[in-house]
Amino acid sequence: MPTPTRPNDEGEPSTEPLDPHPRETASLPLTGIRVLELGTFVTGPYAAAMLGDLGADVIKVEPPAGDPMRGWSDDAYSPYFQAYNKSKRSIALDLRTPRDREVVHALITQSDVLIHNYRPGVADRLGVGAEQARKLNPRLVYCQISGFGESGPYAKRPSYNQVVQSISGLDSLIVDEALPAPVGPNFGDTMTGIYASHALLAALLRRERTGEGAVVDVTMLGSMLSFLGADVQDYLVSGIAPRSGSRPAFSQSYMAEAGDGLPLTIHLSSPEKFWRGLLAAIERPELADDPRFRTWADRKEHYAELREELQGAFVRHPRVEWLRRLEQHDVPSAPVNDIAEVLADPQVAHLKAVVELSGDGGTRTVIASPARIDDVSMLGTPAPRLAEHDEAIRAELGLDAAVSPESS
Repeated sequence: MPTPTRPNDEGEPSTEPLDPHPRETASLPLTGIRVLELGTFVTGPYAAAMLGDLGADVIKVEPPAGDPMRGWSDDAYSPYFQAYNKSKRSIALDLRTPRDREVVHALITQSDVLIHNYRPGVADRLGVGAEQARKLNPRLVYCQISGFGESGPYAKRPSYNQVVQSISGLDSLIVDEALPAPVGPNFGDTMTGIYASHALLAALLRRERTGEGAVVDVTMLGSMLSFLGADVQDYLVSGIAPRSGSRPAFSQSYMAEAGDGLPLTIHLSSPEKFWRGLLAAIERPELADDPRFRTWADRKEHYAELREELQGAFVRHPRVEWLRRLEQHDVPSAPVNDIAEVLADPQVAHLKAVVELSGDGGTRTVIASPARIDDVSMLGTPAPRLAEHDEAIRAELGLDAAVSPESS
């Protein structure tokens, strides 16, 4: 499909570029807040990017070779790096050297927030641990993100998304038990970043009231358990561990293949009107009197049998016809889109969820923050190139330009 363009007010494509400097047109909520990010891969960078979308000045400190996620493509600007590093400026520093460590210390004194996702002990060795940083800046809100925490039996273990998804119990809920294999996007990484940004905003609000900084500690394992809160609580009450398929049966969610081979999904939940609407749409009123399906509890208990009945019904017409009928009867439903299809969806265009921004690096497509505040979109800015803002950041600190290794 073609690269998405900025939609106009009617939701139709427009060739008009967005304002290359959208942050100058409105005061965003975190305007005036500086965030220093010492993160790599996802958790730390994603937390910082969300604050950047809200208007914070995020300075990303990268090692001389750059965030490793840059290397997931040949141009050191991989799609994954772009996704998790919006709305930032980049400076390249080697924190193992005294010269560059001094630059980071200077940045700490002028920052409101510091975020890193080093393994426990690394930040202290690099001179940017919580105690060291808050001595430089007592008002600093310091955020350390790790897989399992700063102490405990797993503290020293390497932790990545797939490890945490499995150890936290998430995979038991989403993986095919008959053929276990990693599936889905990186829930563990991204949810941790969201929880970290959530806690940082709370700590900043408290600082406004008390003047005191804070140390925010967020773990991937704890984040995933919180994300799975309903499933955990279900087990604590029932004593039965939920498995893959438990949630769809509980929420009465189904997928079926229409007559043209295209998949669709329906969500019946608990309101009886959705069940009645579905039966009217598929012209199967007799299922209402089937003892297996009379109540929500019955349908939950006989989920697999009802799924078979629905699949047998949906093969009679193409998907577009079923979606029309389901909408007519107010049944929550949708096509099962792939990414290309969702980007072409008219509602996505109307929401201006994917936009093109023009800037010094050219025109780039970005995903806007889903939040609007006082009807202002949090568009953000495209991810930076490595050390793109090195000279400007050093000038702001009153420092000379970087010295190359050859001349030092």
